[in-house]
Amino acid sequence: MALKDKRGVPVSTNSPESLDGLERATDLLLGYFADPLAAIDDALAEDPDFVMGHCFRAGLFAISTEKAAEPELRRSVEAAEALAHRAHRANDRERGHIAAARAWLDGDFDRSVDLYGRILIEYPRDLFALQIAHVGDFFLGRSAMLRDRVARVLPEWDEDIPGFGYVLGMHAFGLEETNLYSRAEETGRRAVALMPKDPWAIHAVAHVMEMQGRLTEGIEWLTSRTDDWAPENLFAYHNWWHLALYHLELGETDRVLDLYDSSIRPKPSTVALEMVDAAALLWRLHLRRIDVGKRWKELANSYEPMAEDAYYAFNDVHAMMAFVADGRDTAAKRLLAALERRVAGGGTNAAMTRDVGLPLCHALAAFGTGDYDTAVGLLLPVRTIAHRFGGSHAQRDVIKQTLIEAALRAGQGRLARALMAERTDLKPMSPYNWLATARALAQIGDSESAVRARARARAATLQLGLQGSRFSARAV
Repeated sequence: MALKDKRGVPVSTNSPESLDGLERATDLLLGYFADPLAAIDDALAEDPDFVMGHCFRAGLFAISTEKAAEPELRRSVEAAEALAHRAHRANDRERGHIAAARAWLDGDFDRSVDLYGRILIEYPRDLFALQIAHVGDFFLGRSAMLRDRVARVLPEWDEDIPGFGYVLGMHAFGLEETNLYSRAEETGRRAVALMPKDPWAIHAVAHVMEMQGRLTEGIEWLTSRTDDWAPENLFAYHNWWHLALYHLELGETDRVLDLYDSSIRPKPSTVALEMVDAAALLWRLHLRRIDVGKRWKELANSYEPMAEDAYYAFNDVHAMMAFVADGRDTAAKRLLAALERRVAGGGTNAAMTRDVGLPLCHALAAFGTGDYDTAVGLLLPVRTIAHRFGGSHAQRDVIKQTLIEAALRAGQGRLARALMAERTDLKPMSPYNWLATARALAQIGDSESAVRARARARAATLQLGLQGSRFSARAV
């Protein structure tokens, strides 16, 4: 007789041990704790015919966003397909998982995520399908679906169902990415109250504070909960990254570099998601003309072997940051050539690369050579469609910051002033925004307004309770 998991979802196994292994792996994955892959591999070692074990493994490799994961993804998909087609071991739900993972393997990321979402229509408590679909929506830049896909299943959940806190954490992030900040914070705090060690929910609230410019609150929110989200957590690097962003906004670059060395990139790694955060943080420092020593070299060394992967455009743009900042022209050219080949092919990433990834990489290359006018020309049309290649508002803000810096360096002060007006309207408490505004105003000859903008920057730091911060014009 087939069993059901602790949320009542059917699993085609009669082995309680296999089901227990799946439950352990799912709990580890939802909390981003190490090591869900080891947990599911243990279950499969005991029961090689455990279909949902292979489905879980396939989903895990799919959301890694790495070409290097393809062989293991293929192995898991083919193992599950063989059991479903030849041994007739899969139920309807599991066949849905197999089809979704196969679509990802075939390069149709859009269809894959839609198929994972379709599972949830019939099985709204399939927590694994929800997790993979949610992360997939994030990778594809589907902000509304980050919110709405979770909203679809919420009526079938309550506090008595194991994992409800994780569902709320996902919903909180979706609410934040659709600018519903009050609801996002309320939902995220509720999720954390139910599951204090949910780093995704903690991160959702951190996003709200980032978007609203609540810097000291954000620092307190993350640092007061470090014991919940940091130890042995596979997502900790990203929450450390968010903490570094708060300090960067305040001009505390020494603290930013300390966080980079101790927690964001304490050792070389080729994990794509970790490398993205490292590159994004160093590039923000690069825009501010902050010397980061040998950090770019180490990161570029890690990126160079995958320069021609062209697997996921969001990763490629961050690789280009490393190549440009470290002066690796040959690697940059290899990457651009690979992206051109990708655009000529098929699959979801071809469209992501064509619309966003390739023009962004060309813009970064132009920025690196000092051709700021070209960089501006490439960045302006992309910034409004950048969501198409994934990431969050906070992550994609590096594009806008690069555009502003390119405009200032190109002497396009009026454009920079207009762009800064957009930013200060949304985040009037940002010291960075006011200092960049002052630079733009000074460039167009409005010295009196530039002085007032600098005064607004000082007032912002004072109001934030940071009178002793090392914030200065050089930080911008």
